[in-house]
Amino acid sequence: MIANWQRHVRSSPRAQDTTTALLLFAVSFPGSLYVATGSPEPAAPWWTAALLSCASCTALLFHRDHPRAALTLTTAAAVTSAAQGRLLTVLSLGPLMVALYSFALRTEHNALRRSYVFGVAALLMTTEVIAGPADRPLDLKTVGPAAWVLMPTALGSAVRLRRAYLDAVRARAEHAERTREEEARRRVAEERLRIARELHDVTAQHLALANAQAGTLAHLLRGQPDQVHKILADLATTTSAALRELKATVGLLRHEGTEDRHEDTEGASSPTAPGLARLAGLTASFRSAGLDVTVSTEGEPRQLTPAADLTAFRIVQEALTNVTKHAAAKTARVRLAYSHDRLTLTVADDGGTLRSAPPTPPVPGGGFGLVGMRERAQSVGGRLRAGPRPGGGFEVSAELPLGEAALTIRETALAIRSCPGAKPPSAARPSST
Repeated sequence: MIANWQRHVRSSPRAQDTTTALLLFAVSFPGSLYVATGSPEPAAPWWTAALLSCASCTALLFHRDHPRAALTLTTAAAVTSAAQGRLLTVLSLGPLMVALYSFALRTEHNALRRSYVFGVAALLMTTEVIAGPADRPLDLKTVGPAAWVLMPTALGSAVRLRRAYLDAVRARAEHAERTREEEARRRVAEERLRIARELHDVTAQHLALANAQAGTLAHLLRGQPDQVHKILADLATTTSAALRELKATVGLLRHEGTEDRHEDTEGASSPTAPGLARLAGLTASFRSAGLDVTVSTEGEPRQLTPAADLTAFRIVQEALTNVTKHAAAKTARVRLAYSHDRLTLTVADDGGTLRSAPPTPPVPGGGFGLVGMRERAQSVGGRLRAGPRPGGGFEVSAELPLGEAALTIRETALAIRSCPGAKPPSAARPSST
Protein backbone atom coordinates (compact mmCIF):
# COMPACT_ATOMS: atom_id res chain seq x y z
CA MET A 1 0.00 0.00 0.00
CA ILE A 2 2.75 2.42 0.94
CA ALA A 3 4.73 1.46 -2.18
CA ASN A 4 1.69 2.15 -4.37
CA TRP A 5 1.24 5.55 -2.75
CA GLN A 6 4.90 6.39 -3.28
CA ARG A 7 4.68 5.50 -6.97
CA HIS A 8 1.53 7.59 -7.29
CA VAL A 9 3.20 10.57 -5.62
CA ARG A 10 6.26 10.32 -7.87
CA SER A 11 4.13 10.14 -11.03
CA SER A 12 1.53 12.81 -10.13
CA PRO A 13 2.49 16.47 -9.55
CA ARG A 14 -0.89 17.08 -7.90
CA ALA A 15 -0.25 14.29 -5.40
CA GLN A 16 3.22 15.73 -4.71
CA ASP A 17 1.77 19.18 -3.99
CA THR A 18 -0.94 17.73 -1.74
CA THR A 19 1.58 15.70 0.25
CA THR A 20 3.87 18.72 0.60
CA ALA A 21 0.99 20.92 1.80
CA LEU A 22 -0.08 18.38 4.44
CA LEU A 23 3.46 17.92 5.75
CA LEU A 24 4.03 21.69 5.91
CA PHE A 25 0.78 22.20 7.78
CA ALA A 26 1.87 19.57 10.28
CA VAL A 27 4.98 21.63 11.11
CA SER A 28 3.89 25.23 10.37
CA PHE A 29 0.84 25.23 12.63
CA PRO A 30 2.74 24.15 15.76
CA GLY A 31 5.62 26.40 14.77
CA SER A 32 3.33 29.45 14.55
CA LEU A 33 2.30 29.00 18.19
CA TYR A 34 5.81 29.78 19.48
CA VAL A 35 6.46 33.12 21.13
CA ALA A 36 9.72 34.62 22.31
CA THR A 37 10.84 33.79 25.83
CA GLY A 38 9.47 36.33 28.29
CA SER A 39 7.02 37.80 25.74
CA PRO A 40 3.29 37.94 26.55
CA GLU A 41 0.91 35.55 24.83
CA PRO A 42 -0.58 36.90 21.55
CA ALA A 43 -4.00 38.45 21.86
CA ALA A 44 -5.28 36.44 18.91
CA PRO A 45 -6.63 32.95 19.75
CA TRP A 46 -4.79 29.79 18.71
CA TRP A 47 -7.31 28.93 16.00
CA THR A 48 -6.27 32.01 14.00
CA ALA A 49 -2.80 30.47 13.71
CA ALA A 50 -4.36 27.24 12.47
CA LEU A 51 -6.47 29.19 9.94
CA LEU A 52 -3.44 31.13 8.64
CA SER A 53 -1.35 27.96 8.34
CA CYS A 54 -4.17 26.19 6.50
CA ALA A 55 -4.61 29.08 4.05
CA SER A 56 -0.86 29.31 3.47
CA CYS A 57 -0.49 25.57 2.82
CA THR A 58 -3.59 25.50 0.59
CA ALA A 59 -2.02 28.18 -1.62
CA LEU A 60 0.80 25.74 -2.38
CA LEU A 61 -1.61 23.45 -4.23
CA PHE A 62 -1.48 25.75 -7.28
CA HIS A 63 2.07 27.10 -6.97
CA ARG A 64 3.11 25.35 -10.24
CA ASP A 65 0.60 27.18 -12.43
CA HIS A 66 0.30 30.42 -10.43
CA PRO A 67 3.55 30.96 -8.51
CA ARG A 68 2.94 34.70 -7.96
CA ALA A 69 -0.54 34.16 -6.51
CA ALA A 70 0.78 31.43 -4.19
CA LEU A 71 3.61 33.72 -3.07
CA THR A 72 1.18 36.58 -2.42
CA LEU A 73 -1.11 34.44 -0.25
CA THR A 74 1.69 32.84 1.76
CA THR A 75 3.26 36.28 2.30
CA ALA A 76 -0.06 37.72 3.51
CA ALA A 77 -0.44 34.81 5.97
CA ALA A 78 3.10 35.28 7.31
CA VAL A 79 2.70 39.05 7.69
CA THR A 80 -0.63 38.59 9.48
CA SER A 81 0.91 36.06 11.84
CA ALA A 82 3.79 38.44 12.60
CA ALA A 83 1.33 41.33 13.15
CA GLN A 84 -0.39 39.21 15.80
CA GLY A 85 2.88 39.08 17.72
CA ARG A 86 3.81 35.51 16.82
CA LEU A 87 7.45 34.58 16.37
CA LEU A 88 8.57 34.09 12.75
CA THR A 89 10.55 30.84 12.71
CA VAL A 90 11.69 28.49 9.99
CA LEU A 91 8.73 26.25 10.90
CA SER A 92 6.06 28.94 10.62
CA LEU A 93 7.65 30.32 7.44
CA GLY A 94 7.83 26.88 5.79
CA PRO A 95 4.93 27.47 3.30
CA LEU A 96 6.33 30.91 2.41
CA MET A 97 9.80 29.44 1.79
CA VAL A 98 8.36 26.76 -0.52
CA ALA A 99 6.39 29.43 -2.38
CA LEU A 100 9.54 31.55 -2.75
CA TYR A 101 11.49 28.56 -4.09
CA SER A 102 8.75 27.79 -6.64
CA PHE A 103 8.49 31.46 -7.65
CA ALA A 104 12.27 31.76 -8.21
CA LEU A 105 12.30 28.45 -10.09
CA ARG A 106 9.54 29.42 -12.52
CA THR A 107 10.15 33.17 -13.04
CA GLU A 108 12.54 34.07 -15.85
CA HIS A 109 12.32 37.86 -15.48
CA ASN A 110 15.10 38.96 -13.13
CA ALA A 111 13.66 42.37 -12.29
CA LEU A 112 10.26 40.89 -11.43
CA ARG A 113 11.86 38.21 -9.28
CA ARG A 114 13.98 40.74 -7.36
CA SER A 115 11.07 43.09 -6.77
CA TYR A 116 8.87 40.34 -5.31
CA VAL A 117 11.62 38.90 -3.10
CA PHE A 118 12.80 42.21 -1.68
CA GLY A 119 9.19 43.28 -1.21
CA VAL A 120 8.43 40.16 0.85
CA ALA A 121 11.57 40.64 2.95
CA ALA A 122 10.74 44.32 3.54
CA LEU A 123 7.15 43.49 4.61
CA LEU A 124 8.25 40.85 7.07
CA MET A 125 11.01 42.98 8.61
CA THR A 126 8.77 46.07 8.86
CA THR A 127 5.97 44.08 10.50
CA GLU A 128 8.38 42.52 12.96
CA VAL A 129 9.89 45.88 13.89
CA ILE A 130 6.48 47.53 14.36
CA ALA A 131 4.36 44.73 15.86
CA GLY A 132 7.00 42.63 17.56
CA PRO A 133 7.73 42.87 21.27
CA ALA A 134 9.99 45.72 22.22
CA ASP A 135 12.39 43.49 24.11
CA ARG A 136 13.02 41.24 21.09
CA PRO A 137 16.54 41.78 19.61
CA LEU A 138 16.63 43.86 16.44
CA ASP A 139 18.71 41.34 14.53
CA LEU A 140 16.09 38.70 15.25
CA LYS A 141 13.46 41.03 13.78
CA THR A 142 15.44 41.89 10.61
CA VAL A 143 18.24 39.50 9.76
CA GLY A 144 16.24 36.37 10.56
CA PRO A 145 13.24 37.01 8.24
CA ALA A 146 15.53 38.31 5.48
CA ALA A 147 17.67 35.18 5.66
CA TRP A 148 14.66 32.83 5.50
CA VAL A 149 13.41 34.75 2.45
CA LEU A 150 16.70 34.94 0.55
CA MET A 151 17.82 31.32 1.05
CA PRO A 152 14.95 29.58 -0.81
CA THR A 153 15.05 32.28 -3.47
CA ALA A 154 18.75 31.67 -4.12
CA LEU A 155 18.18 27.91 -4.19
CA GLY A 156 15.32 28.19 -6.66
CA SER A 157 17.36 30.50 -8.91
CA ALA A 158 20.30 28.08 -8.84
CA VAL A 159 18.09 25.12 -9.76
CA ARG A 160 16.47 27.13 -12.55
CA LEU A 161 19.86 28.12 -13.99
CA ARG A 162 21.09 24.53 -13.79
CA ARG A 163 18.00 23.27 -15.60
CA ALA A 164 18.45 25.92 -18.26
CA TYR A 165 22.08 24.90 -18.66
CA LEU A 166 21.18 21.21 -18.98
CA ASP A 167 18.45 22.06 -21.50
CA ALA A 168 20.96 24.06 -23.54
CA VAL A 169 23.48 21.22 -23.42
CA ARG A 170 20.81 18.75 -24.47
CA ALA A 171 19.67 21.02 -27.31
CA ARG A 172 23.26 21.41 -28.53
CA ALA A 173 23.75 17.65 -28.40
CA GLU A 174 20.56 17.05 -30.39
CA HIS A 175 21.58 19.72 -32.90
CA ALA A 176 25.03 18.17 -33.22
CA GLU A 177 23.47 14.75 -33.77
CA ARG A 178 21.15 16.11 -36.47
CA THR A 179 24.08 17.94 -38.05
CA ARG A 180 26.18 14.76 -38.07
CA GLU A 181 23.36 12.83 -39.72
CA GLU A 182 22.84 15.55 -42.33
CA GLU A 183 26.59 15.73 -42.96
CA ALA A 184 26.74 11.95 -43.34
CA ARG A 185 23.87 12.00 -45.85
CA ARG A 186 25.51 14.86 -47.75
CA ARG A 187 28.84 13.06 -47.90
CA VAL A 188 27.15 9.86 -49.10
CA ALA A 189 25.39 11.82 -51.86
CA GLU A 190 28.65 13.53 -52.87
CA GLU A 191 30.48 10.21 -52.88
CA ARG A 192 27.83 8.59 -55.07
CA LEU A 193 28.03 11.52 -57.47
CA ARG A 194 31.83 11.34 -57.54
CA ILE A 195 31.83 7.59 -58.19
CA ALA A 196 29.24 7.98 -60.96
CA ARG A 197 31.29 10.76 -62.56
CA GLU A 198 34.52 8.79 -62.31
CA LEU A 199 33.03 5.63 -63.81
CA HIS A 200 31.39 7.64 -66.57
CA ASP A 201 34.68 9.29 -67.51
CA VAL A 202 36.55 5.99 -67.41
CA THR A 203 34.13 4.02 -69.55
CA ALA A 204 32.65 6.63 -71.91
CA GLN A 205 35.84 7.31 -73.86
CA HIS A 206 36.80 3.68 -74.36
CA LEU A 207 33.29 2.63 -75.31
CA ALA A 208 33.00 5.52 -77.76
CA LEU A 209 36.35 4.60 -79.33
CA ALA A 210 35.39 0.95 -79.49
CA ASN A 211 32.13 1.88 -81.18
CA ALA A 212 33.93 4.10 -83.71
CA GLN A 213 36.53 1.42 -84.41
CA ALA A 214 33.83 -1.20 -84.88
CA GLY A 215 32.09 1.06 -87.39
CA THR A 216 35.38 1.62 -89.22
CA LEU A 217 35.99 -2.12 -89.22
CA ALA A 218 32.61 -2.81 -90.79
CA HIS A 219 33.35 -0.23 -93.49
CA LEU A 220 36.83 -1.62 -94.25
CA LEU A 221 35.57 -5.18 -94.54
CA ARG A 222 33.76 -4.14 -97.68
CA GLY A 223 36.44 -2.05 -99.39
CA GLN A 224 39.87 -2.37 -97.70
CA PRO A 225 40.18 -5.76 -96.03
CA ASP A 226 43.97 -5.37 -95.77
CA GLN A 227 43.54 -2.80 -92.96
CA VAL A 228 41.19 -4.95 -90.93
CA HIS A 229 43.97 -6.45 -88.81
CA LYS A 230 45.22 -3.02 -87.74
CA ILE A 231 41.72 -1.90 -86.69
CA LEU A 232 41.17 -5.17 -84.83
CA ALA A 233 44.44 -4.64 -82.95
CA ASP A 234 43.39 -1.07 -82.06
CA LEU A 235 39.99 -2.36 -80.91
CA ALA A 236 41.61 -4.97 -78.69
CA THR A 237 43.94 -2.31 -77.27
CA THR A 238 40.98 -0.01 -76.55
CA THR A 239 38.95 -2.67 -74.73
CA SER A 240 41.98 -3.83 -72.75
CA ALA A 241 42.72 -0.25 -71.71
CA ALA A 242 39.08 0.19 -70.67
CA LEU A 243 39.22 -2.93 -68.51
CA ARG A 244 42.52 -1.90 -66.91
CA GLU A 245 41.37 1.63 -66.09
CA LEU A 246 37.99 0.44 -64.83
CA LYS A 247 39.72 -2.11 -62.58
CA ALA A 248 42.13 0.51 -61.26
CA THR A 249 39.28 2.96 -60.58
CA VAL A 250 37.12 0.42 -58.77
CA GLY A 251 40.13 -0.74 -56.76
CA LEU A 252 40.93 2.83 -55.81
CA LEU A 253 37.35 3.46 -54.70
CA ARG A 254 37.34 0.32 -52.57
CA HIS A 255 40.77 1.03 -51.10
CA GLU A 256 40.18 4.47 -49.58
CA GLY A 257 37.37 5.57 -47.26
CA THR A 258 34.92 8.30 -47.93
CA GLU A 259 36.45 10.72 -45.43
CA ASP A 260 39.91 10.37 -46.89
CA ARG A 261 38.53 10.78 -50.38
CA HIS A 262 36.99 14.12 -49.56
CA GLU A 263 40.14 15.38 -47.97
CA ASP A 264 41.98 14.57 -51.20
CA THR A 265 39.52 15.66 -53.87
CA GLU A 266 38.70 13.12 -56.57
CA GLY A 267 41.47 10.82 -55.40
CA ALA A 268 43.96 12.85 -57.37
CA SER A 269 46.85 12.02 -55.08
CA SER A 270 46.78 8.37 -56.15
CA PRO A 271 49.53 7.33 -58.53
CA THR A 272 46.91 5.58 -60.70
CA ALA A 273 45.01 8.80 -61.37
CA PRO A 274 45.71 10.15 -64.88
CA GLY A 275 46.83 13.69 -65.64
CA LEU A 276 48.02 15.90 -68.47
CA ALA A 277 51.22 13.84 -68.64
CA ARG A 278 49.12 11.15 -70.35
CA LEU A 279 47.62 13.57 -72.85
CA ALA A 280 49.74 12.24 -75.73
CA GLY A 281 48.44 8.70 -75.22
CA LEU A 282 44.89 10.01 -75.00
CA THR A 283 45.08 11.88 -78.30
CA ALA A 284 46.75 8.89 -79.99
CA SER A 285 43.84 6.66 -79.01
CA PHE A 286 41.41 9.04 -80.71
CA ARG A 287 43.50 9.10 -83.87
CA SER A 288 42.95 5.33 -84.19
CA ALA A 289 39.22 6.10 -84.30
CA GLY A 290 39.60 8.58 -87.15
CA LEU A 291 39.82 11.83 -85.18
CA ASP A 292 43.00 13.83 -85.73
CA VAL A 293 43.80 15.73 -82.50
CA THR A 294 46.40 18.48 -82.28
CA VAL A 295 47.70 19.85 -79.00
CA SER A 296 49.16 23.33 -78.59
CA THR A 297 50.63 24.95 -75.48
CA GLU A 298 50.90 28.67 -74.74
CA GLY A 299 52.91 30.13 -71.90
CA GLU A 300 55.27 28.32 -69.59
CA PRO A 301 53.79 25.01 -68.36
CA ARG A 302 53.33 24.98 -64.61
CA GLN A 303 52.71 22.22 -62.10
CA LEU A 304 49.02 21.65 -61.34
CA THR A 305 47.66 20.33 -58.09
CA PRO A 306 46.78 16.62 -58.31
CA ALA A 307 43.06 17.42 -58.28
CA ALA A 308 43.37 20.06 -61.03
CA ASP A 309 45.62 17.75 -63.10
CA LEU A 310 43.04 14.97 -62.99
CA THR A 311 40.25 17.44 -63.74
CA ALA A 312 42.06 18.83 -66.79
CA PHE A 313 42.66 15.33 -68.17
CA ARG A 314 39.05 14.25 -67.64
CA ILE A 315 37.69 17.41 -69.31
CA VAL A 316 39.86 16.84 -72.39
CA GLN A 317 38.88 13.17 -72.42
CA GLU A 318 35.15 13.86 -72.18
CA ALA A 319 35.25 16.72 -74.70
CA LEU A 320 37.04 14.57 -77.32
CA THR A 321 34.66 11.70 -76.61
CA ASN A 322 31.71 14.00 -77.30
CA VAL A 323 33.30 15.02 -80.61
CA THR A 324 33.63 11.36 -81.58
CA LYS A 325 30.07 10.53 -80.53
CA HIS A 326 28.12 13.56 -81.70
CA ALA A 327 29.93 15.16 -84.64
CA ALA A 328 31.25 14.14 -88.03
CA ALA A 329 34.39 16.19 -87.38
CA LYS A 330 37.71 14.82 -88.57
CA THR A 331 39.95 17.13 -86.56
CA ALA A 332 39.93 18.61 -83.06
CA ARG A 333 42.23 21.04 -81.31
CA VAL A 334 43.34 21.05 -77.68
CA ARG A 335 44.82 24.32 -76.45
CA LEU A 336 46.57 24.72 -73.08
CA ALA A 337 47.18 28.37 -72.11
CA TYR A 338 49.15 28.94 -68.88
CA SER A 339 49.09 32.27 -67.03
CA HIS A 340 50.45 33.24 -63.61
CA ASP A 341 47.43 31.93 -61.70
CA ARG A 342 45.34 29.74 -63.99
CA LEU A 343 45.24 27.27 -66.85
CA THR A 344 42.81 27.91 -69.69
CA LEU A 345 41.92 24.66 -71.41
CA THR A 346 40.09 24.70 -74.75
CA VAL A 347 38.85 21.77 -76.84
CA ALA A 348 37.24 22.60 -80.20
CA ASP A 349 36.31 20.57 -83.27
CA ASP A 350 36.47 21.66 -86.89
CA GLY A 351 32.76 22.19 -87.36
CA GLY A 352 31.82 19.02 -89.26
CA THR A 353 28.19 18.15 -89.88
CA LEU A 354 26.47 17.19 -86.68
CA ARG A 355 25.25 13.64 -86.37
CA SER A 356 22.97 14.73 -83.60
CA ALA A 357 22.38 17.77 -81.43
CA PRO A 358 25.22 18.94 -79.22
CA PRO A 359 25.29 17.52 -75.70
CA THR A 360 22.73 19.06 -73.42
CA PRO A 361 22.08 18.88 -69.72
CA PRO A 362 20.69 15.50 -68.74
CA VAL A 363 17.06 14.61 -69.05
CA PRO A 364 15.62 11.15 -68.40
CA GLY A 365 17.57 8.94 -70.75
CA GLY A 366 20.02 11.74 -71.65
CA GLY A 367 23.78 12.11 -71.17
CA PHE A 368 25.79 13.52 -68.31
CA GLY A 369 28.98 14.61 -70.09
CA LEU A 370 28.67 18.40 -69.88
CA VAL A 371 27.26 18.28 -66.35
CA GLY A 372 30.14 16.07 -65.22
CA MET A 373 32.76 18.38 -66.78
CA ARG A 374 31.20 21.43 -65.15
CA GLU A 375 31.06 19.69 -61.75
CA ARG A 376 34.70 18.67 -62.05
CA ALA A 377 35.78 22.22 -62.88
CA GLN A 378 33.80 23.67 -59.98
CA SER A 379 35.17 21.07 -57.55
CA VAL A 380 38.68 22.57 -57.90
CA GLY A 381 37.50 26.18 -57.94
CA GLY A 382 37.35 26.63 -61.70
CA ARG A 383 34.63 27.20 -64.25
CA LEU A 384 33.63 25.75 -67.59
CA ARG A 385 31.85 27.05 -70.68
CA ALA A 386 30.55 24.93 -73.54
CA GLY A 387 28.58 25.73 -76.67
CA PRO A 388 28.60 26.06 -80.46
CA ARG A 389 31.34 28.19 -82.03
CA PRO A 390 30.37 31.22 -84.16
CA GLY A 391 32.17 29.76 -87.18
CA GLY A 392 30.74 26.27 -86.72
CA GLY A 393 31.66 23.35 -84.55
CA PHE A 394 31.57 23.00 -80.78
CA GLU A 395 33.95 24.31 -78.11
CA VAL A 396 34.56 23.46 -74.49
CA SER A 397 36.62 25.95 -72.45
CA ALA A 398 37.66 25.52 -68.82
CA GLU A 399 39.61 27.77 -66.47
CA LEU A 400 41.42 26.00 -63.62
CA PRO A 401 43.37 27.77 -60.83
CA LEU A 402 47.10 27.18 -60.37
CA GLY A 403 49.50 27.42 -57.42
CA GLU A 404 48.49 29.62 -54.49
CA ALA A 405 45.14 30.46 -56.10
CA ALA A 406 44.22 26.76 -56.20
CA LEU A 407 45.20 26.31 -52.54
CA THR A 408 43.24 29.39 -51.47
CA ILE A 409 40.13 28.26 -53.32
CA ARG A 410 40.51 24.75 -51.93
CA GLU A 411 40.69 26.06 -48.34
CA THR A 412 37.67 28.28 -48.95
CA ALA A 413 35.69 25.34 -50.34
CA LEU A 414 36.55 23.23 -47.28
CA ALA A 415 35.48 26.06 -44.94
CA ILE A 416 32.18 26.49 -46.80
CA ARG A 417 31.61 22.74 -46.71
CA SER A 418 32.08 22.67 -42.93
CA CYS A 419 29.67 25.64 -42.55
CA PRO A 420 26.83 25.01 -45.04
CA GLY A 421 25.12 28.31 -44.23
CA ALA A 422 28.12 30.44 -45.15
CA LYS A 423 28.46 32.16 -48.52
CA PRO A 424 31.71 31.93 -50.44
CA PRO A 425 33.58 35.10 -51.33
CA SER A 426 33.14 36.26 -54.89
CA ALA A 427 36.75 35.47 -55.78
CA ALA A 428 36.36 31.87 -54.81
CA ARG A 429 32.80 31.28 -56.00
CA PRO A 430 32.79 29.15 -59.16
CA SER A 431 30.50 30.38 -61.87
CA SER A 432 28.46 28.07 -64.03
CA THR A 433 27.37 28.57 -67.58
